[in-house]
Amino acid sequence: MAAPWRTGKFIKIEQATANTRRYWIQIPELENFSFNPGQFVTLDLPIHEKVNKRWRSYSIASHPDGTNIIELVIVLLEGGAGTTYLFNQINEGDEVLLRGPQGVFVLPPIIEKDLFFICTGTGIAPFRSMLHYIREHRLPHRKLYLISGCRYIADGLYTDEMKMLEAEIPHFSYIPTYSREPKDRGVCTGYVHDVYEKIVQSENRESKFYLCGWKDMIDDARKNIVALGYDKKDIHFELYG
Repeated sequence: MAAPWRTGKFIKIEQATANTRRYWIQIPELENFSFNPGQFVTLDLPIHEKVNKRWRSYSIASHPDGTNIIELVIVLLEGGAGTTYLFNQINEGDEVLLRGPQGVFVLPPIIEKDLFFICTGTGIAPFRSMLHYIREHRLPHRKLYLISGCRYIADGLYTDEMKMLEAEIPHFSYIPTYSREPKDRGVCTGYVHDVYEKIVQSENRESKFYLCGWKDMIDDARKNIVALGYDKKDIHFELYG
């Protein structure tokens, strides 16, 4: 049964990077907006006459905390009608129709293998939700890796927060990598593929791979992971764009 459409209110908007914003939405008719970490909501934005062309889906970046408030993190896309509307027309106090939670991009019931969370840009959103949930509920797990790619250090999302989680969650490694930073900056440079390939080749462990980001990254990662000897059923992905 599909989730019903509800009215949400933007209660806080914060600039995260030069082209990315964090949006907090409250659903007043509910005391608790219940969802599984990794799920998304769909917004109905007044950007087109046809209903299905008004819908835009975004992963929930916050974790289930028993409240009726969720957080979305959204990047402004050049020529994108949905994000242009959100960035230029939406202010704190405005309302929006939303439907959710939706999606099956969620944690396994029992974490029996190492988990690789691989993302680019705002694809970090579902993994932030999952990691906070793992920490808060002390879920038993093996090794966890968050490999987050972007162009520059200034483009990084939730960087300090992920470092805090790395210190608090056992067996969790946070590895941001930057494709356009010079190698002498003292950070991991290059693409996400270089990182997970190196780890897998050195450790050769049973693993599941969760991918979230743009199509090119996901297509390349799926091919690479299968070439490393993993089965397609060990790969889960959420496509953006």
